[in-house]
Amino acid sequence: MDIAVEVDRAVVLLDRFPALAELDLTLPTGSVSLVQGPNGAGKTTLLRLLAGLATLDSGSARVLGFDVATQRRQVRASVGMLSPDAMLYEDLSILENLTFWAALGRHETDSVDAALERVGMTSVADQSVRSLSTGQRRRAALAAVAVRRPRLWLLDEPHAGLDQAGRTIVDDLVSDAIRAGATVIVASHELDRVRPLATHVLTVAGGVVHRAEVVNSGSGVANA
Repeated sequence: MDIAVEVDRAVVLLDRFPALAELDLTLPTGSVSLVQGPNGAGKTTLLRLLAGLATLDSGSARVLGFDVATQRRQVRASVGMLSPDAMLYEDLSILENLTFWAALGRHETDSVDAALERVGMTSVADQSVRSLSTGQRRRAALAAVAVRRPRLWLLDEPHAGLDQAGRTIVDDLVSDAIRAGATVIVASHELDRVRPLATHVLTVAGGVVHRAEVVNSGSGVANA
């Protein structure tokens, strides 16, 4: 079994508070993991750690074979993260943002057109991010992840702020990513929405994984 994520006794401090408190986690390649837990449990910090955006205070973490402490550049090049703050340049158009992300990942420009079409944003591609509605911004942020074709997708409350059509786009992108051989981790409060897609369910509280379940191991989305 190939391992996509391996975390051993990871501690991440935020203002001296342990957002992650010796967290352990192992996830196989091709899995779809639902991360559930109350606000402040450490879900977002876990995703930020795996994206190379949070600093380990102790312990270790490897993502796709790369050490998040010493190989952060390789981690960031292999991971796509959707967070509540869209991580888009406000004064640039959607098209300019996606072109930037595609170039950063050394992808062809056809990936930009495909991502725009996938999220239903082709007709507004020339609009600045600043002018977009909340739902449009979320779709643009999803496209910015998709255009990079990451091997690990990290989605923080991906359905938030989206209408029904947008929420279906999220589900379809997850399924597409898995069929392409990627691994997906979704932190969400919308358990009924995400659980049917999941192969693993992780319950996080107090900065640790209290329970890890393998579910839907025979689903058509992914195999555990």
